[in-house]
Amino acid sequence: MAYTSYHLSRKPISVVKEVLHQNCTLLSEDEWKPILTPEEANETCWCCYKPFDQANAKGLLGGLDTSFLFAYAIGMFFSGHVAERMNLRYFLTGGMLLSGLFTALFGLGYFWNIHSYAYFVIIQIFGGLMQSSGWPSVVTCIGNWFPKGRRGIIMGIWNSHTSIGNILGSLIAAIWVDDDWGWSFIVPGIIIAGMGIIIFLFLVVYPEDVGCAPVNKKKDTHSQEEAISLRGALLIPGVVEFSLCLFFAKLVSYTFLYWLPLYISQVDPDLSNKKSADLSTLFDAGGIFGGILAGLIVDMTSASGLTVFVMLVFAAPMMFLYHLFGNSSSFLRIALLIVTGFFVNGPYALITTAVSADLGTHESLKGNAKALSTVTAIIDGTGSIGAAIGPLLAGLLGNSWSHVFTMLIVADVLAALLILRQVFNDIIKLRLRYRAEYKSLNSDTENGSKPLLQNCDDE
Repeated sequence: MAYTSYHLSRKPISVVKEVLHQNCTLLSEDEWKPILTPEEANETCWCCYKPFDQANAKGLLGGLDTSFLFAYAIGMFFSGHVAERMNLRYFLTGGMLLSGLFTALFGLGYFWNIHSYAYFVIIQIFGGLMQSSGWPSVVTCIGNWFPKGRRGIIMGIWNSHTSIGNILGSLIAAIWVDDDWGWSFIVPGIIIAGMGIIIFLFLVVYPEDVGCAPVNKKKDTHSQEEAISLRGALLIPGVVEFSLCLFFAKLVSYTFLYWLPLYISQVDPDLSNKKSADLSTLFDAGGIFGGILAGLIVDMTSASGLTVFVMLVFAAPMMFLYHLFGNSSSFLRIALLIVTGFFVNGPYALITTAVSADLGTHESLKGNAKALSTVTAIIDGTGSIGAAIGPLLAGLLGNSWSHVFTMLIVADVLAALLILRQVFNDIIKLRLRYRAEYKSLNSDTENGSKPLLQNCDDE
């Protein structure tokens, strides 16, 4: 519920872009006749919201995304350290209340008739900093409650909240996008602030707080009390590789998050802004199933690197096919959106949840549970830098969607290449594991275990 509201409150900007800068000549006569002459109505951007009525509007909109996401990325590296040194319930509550405030302030700019680009950039910067409080906190709480070996499927299901938040954010923002788009921000801001109050009242951070046994066994009481340093977290095997992989994987995912509704509306001008926003939720629906399946596979195989790699390999051709055939028919658009979301969001979901939690409780830490927030912050913070760059590049390349998709495919391939060492390690571990199981089976047979099937002549 907590992080659903985080994603819900950051989604409206992708929906409202469609009205901040649009082709106003496509509006019906009933929409302009009461206020304009026919000559004025022929101006392509008379209905755009200043300052986004200029030719460089896509660059300005990309700048809003980048302001938010760079601030989010920078804040992430600090929030992990802070979260480990204070009560997570207080930290999460404060972050949610302030996130709601800055989300609402963006929407109030519409009702206050503010047309200063600096105002919206400043709001996005502070909004990004406040939103960085969420992820290290919620992953740490989940990691405190569920043991390694069961986290994959549990966190795969749990991480569906990000896609659910995106879906709800799109649907809520779409209600007011064509009329009073300020409410598209104010309502989500109220929701996340209200959820912050609920978190303050009911969140239980540790099982021990309610008399349950701790999940993560602590081998060293001294290490338990000391938070890990940034350098120490980087030395944990796998942290650097998965951080760099997430840089490119999140670049792809967040470009879809912030630009997909606009892309859908531009490739099919017959679709309304609300319909485009609704269709974009299919991408997130596919991501829910991708994250759950990825978590299940990791629980069964313990091969997180190999699972991420295979999904990234399939994501590249799916993005190409969606760009090529996504507008051919309604059926293909829906099917390709779901399948593309499945393969794009699956790796991103797995790395930010189960992989981060496993690395944060790695055996090299000797039971130091206080590393989890820092490791999560490093991995997701690095990914968030990529998330900031992706939408910015999409804004700069927005005049050619083919260039945008080429950029996304290249980023996806780089993400796959960066975890090849983890992939090889997983393959070696699987071979050793299955070889040991095969020898054990043969040993049982040689020691007189009765086979399941017997030859009839033996009777």
